[in-house]
Amino acid sequence: MKKTALFSMASAAVLLVASCASATNLDQYDPDDPYEGFNRAMFEFNMTLDKYILKPVAKGYRAITSEDVRERVRSAFNNIKEPISAVNQILQGEIKRSGVSVSRFVINSTLGLGGTFDVASGWGLERHPDGFEETLAKWCVPSGNYLVLPFIGSTTPRAFAGEIVDSFTSPVYWLTEDYEDGIYAYSAYVAAKTIVNREAVLDLSDDLQRNSVDFYTTMKSAYMQNKSKLNSCSNESQASYDFDFEIEEEVDEMEF
Repeated sequence: MKKTALFSMASAAVLLVASCASATNLDQYDPDDPYEGFNRAMFEFNMTLDKYILKPVAKGYRAITSEDVRERVRSAFNNIKEPISAVNQILQGEIKRSGVSVSRFVINSTLGLGGTFDVASGWGLERHPDGFEETLAKWCVPSGNYLVLPFIGSTTPRAFAGEIVDSFTSPVYWLTEDYEDGIYAYSAYVAAKTIVNREAVLDLSDDLQRNSVDFYTTMKSAYMQNKSKLNSCSNESQASYDFDFEIEEEVDEMEF
């Protein structure tokens, strides 16, 4: 059941890339936002979902945990991503970096107590997260126009395709793949990851919303600015503004 669902999503992602991103690159990005009507509707839907469900749960999670506990949980989720990084680094020709990611996963999963402690970094094995979107960017696949999808939030055709493909290389997918009710375990993992990511950007999102005349435009600009840094096949100049919040992964995963 889980494999069928993910395969269907992957197929949809490929079609989305083919239809929306075939001739679009960030140096040709249309600032008029051709899907703005749809995007704003989905943005409002996600904002309502966030206001009444996701944000309160994230605040509750913060209220019952200490910063140290939350750091341990974030570390464990980062550790789960190491095999995904390793696979994509091989696809990018970064064999040495892939070996580092594999080593990090083994060390942190054992000596780091399931990845809750980043022992590997202390040994000089620094984390270099990579996903299939980074691989597509390395292969010169254009990002495509900005999209806001229900539940998923800010994305692009390339980013959406990358997320779906990464789902297939996640250790959690393979650990639950052979179980009849594995879809429930995998869904619980996704829900927990979403809450952890949302808690990490509670203060940032509140500040952005409070200081934004148009929150939709602010989020779009921040998201696309960060995505522009993935373009390794063009020499386009960076925009005059820079939304580098030093936590780019969290910005990318905000549910708006």
